[in-house]
Amino acid sequence: MKPIDAQYEFDTEVGPHAPDLYSFSSIADGVEGFDAVDETQIARYHERGFMAIHHAFTPTEVQAAIDGLTDLVAGKNPDFKVVQYRSEIRDKLHTLSLEEKMDNIRKLGTFTEYEPRLKALAEHSQLIPLVTKLLNATPELFQSMALIKPPDGREKPWHQDHAYFDLPSDVKVVGVWIALDASDTENGCMRVMSGWHRRGPFTHFQLRDWQICDDQMNGRQPERVAVPLEPGGCMLFDSYLPHGTPVNHSQRRRKAVQFHYCPAETQRIKPEERLAMFGSEGKDVSC
Repeated sequence: MKPIDAQYEFDTEVGPHAPDLYSFSSIADGVEGFDAVDETQIARYHERGFMAIHHAFTPTEVQAAIDGLTDLVAGKNPDFKVVQYRSEIRDKLHTLSLEEKMDNIRKLGTFTEYEPRLKALAEHSQLIPLVTKLLNATPELFQSMALIKPPDGREKPWHQDHAYFDLPSDVKVVGVWIALDASDTENGCMRVMSGWHRRGPFTHFQLRDWQICDDQMNGRQPERVAVPLEPGGCMLFDSYLPHGTPVNHSQRRRKAVQFHYCPAETQRIKPEERLAMFGSEGKDVSC
């Protein structure tokens, strides 16, 4: 990401990938609401590396989150700066309407302290107790992000989220991906490699993004699971779970917010230590 000024960033253009890179063989099951999550579901989470909860958040909560994101994009809080747009509109961003901007955003980040409606979602009274159980520790929110995949919006290649975090390798991290629009197999819902979080760190390369090499993921269709969600549904997942999302082939936006939690007071490591685990440096490997 290259900053163009103090407020906006633009993603990089990316090339094509194998056509079946995000094909899948099964659809994830899920439970209805937070109250349906019991010890059996928690055990399955640790076995598979993820769980899907349908209708976890109410339509009112979802709409409040959408309104909060829209207000941030509209510039209603001038202190908020972290917006990344598609590179194609770099030269005409300032001519776009709010609706046109929403169709050209890739992501927003670090917003909970700037938008109380989004902070309320991150601190939800039923979400936090569940994250506490999955971590077996008091959770600390350390990342917030909104992922807006517009029509024809680009893929997010296969990766492990832990590869992005300057956190020790043995620290548990729970990601929470919340659908604000319907997220389905046409508009780019999540794909995961069920159970692969137990394989530990994968080497990542800077290709179309900071990602796992396509060669490690090609031909894995029988092991891939798609996780479609209706608005208000969410997926909780382990930071070592390989996952990715394909291009949005529909004419519908796919808005989502994502939060990451680690145990409170977790010590950070240096980027060099993270790259020693996840990067190719010194490993004599290539993609």
